[in-house]
Amino acid sequence: MTIPRHTTLFFGLAAIGALLQGCDAGKPSGPAARLYEVDFKGAAKTCEAAKQKPVAGKTIEAAMKVGSDGGWCGVPTSNDSKPFAAGLLTARPEHGKVLVRSVGDATRIDYTPEFGFAGADSFTVELLPGSAVVHVAVTAVPR
Repeated sequence: MTIPRHTTLFFGLAAIGALLQGCDAGKPSGPAARLYEVDFKGAAKTCEAAKQKPVAGKTIEAAMKVGSDGGWCGVPTSNDSKPFAAGLLTARPEHGKVLVRSVGDATRIDYTPEFGFAGADSFTVELLPGSAVVHVAVTAVPR
């Protein structure tokens, strides 16, 4: 008896899928917050900002390079692998706007420069709980 080729292929792929289903070594254990596509739309074409690890009661300095094409650039942070409850803007930028938001298991501090602005800007955010402070020095580059 000859087994049709498409049947063999189907069962082979099903077996590979079953084997790979148990291979989640790259995923963190425990429940994770969901990520949504909308959280990543509208980013600036140029965005350089390193992930920060704020410490309760301390101020840390962060640097950001962002294109002034109308998009945002975000500084990712977290509070022991979960988002902070709130972010307070304690020093406003002169040439842009700031939005502090939860994205998955992190808090992202987004800065959007005024369209076409090129130069230096800065702002400061206090993250709660813990009163960790992040001061961000921004360099906006022409679009």
